[in-house]
Amino acid sequence: MDEIELLSDAFRRIIAGIGEDVNRAGLLDTPERAARAFRFLTRGYEQNLDEIVNDALFPSDASEMVIVKDIELYSLCEHHLLPFIGKCHVAYLPNGKVLGLSKVARIVDMYARRLQIQENLVMQIATAIERVTGADGVAVVIEARHLCMMMRGVEKQNSVMVSSAMLGAFRTNQATRTEFLSLIR
Repeated sequence: MDEIELLSDAFRRIIAGIGEDVNRAGLLDTPERAARAFRFLTRGYEQNLDEIVNDALFPSDASEMVIVKDIELYSLCEHHLLPFIGKCHVAYLPNGKVLGLSKVARIVDMYARRLQIQENLVMQIATAIERVTGADGVAVVIEARHLCMMMRGVEKQNSVMVSSAMLGAFRTNQATRTEFLSLIR
């Protein structure tokens, strides 16, 4: 049984488990569609950092802060398998090389497209950027709305979770951290 068949079977059982008729016209193809969608939503497991970066590091004398902000973010909470949606801001202080601009967004996506908690996601992104660039500092802030908190449980529609990871100069130098935080607002 291949991966899509395995996932389709699982979705078929879930649909039956909630009391629906899996043979109803509107649901006939749903297990396979859901399996393919779930595979797409978790495609980060099929990716790795070296392939994502693909040698897109360029020599540079730049030493000032590089910021990519408002990177849209879609992930699935590992506790309830419900989405959390938001934006990510990434900054780094180059140390002899800069990373291709699109690679920052691709790194965010790679880690976000795994079953996740936001508190770990910020650190995974920050350490990946640091590892790849050798930057003097990396900062990551994520602001997201969690459907596991909005659709179930406490049902709070307007709550936003903010988490951050500060490495190197962003952790040790208050002025650097303050500059970053003011620039993403």
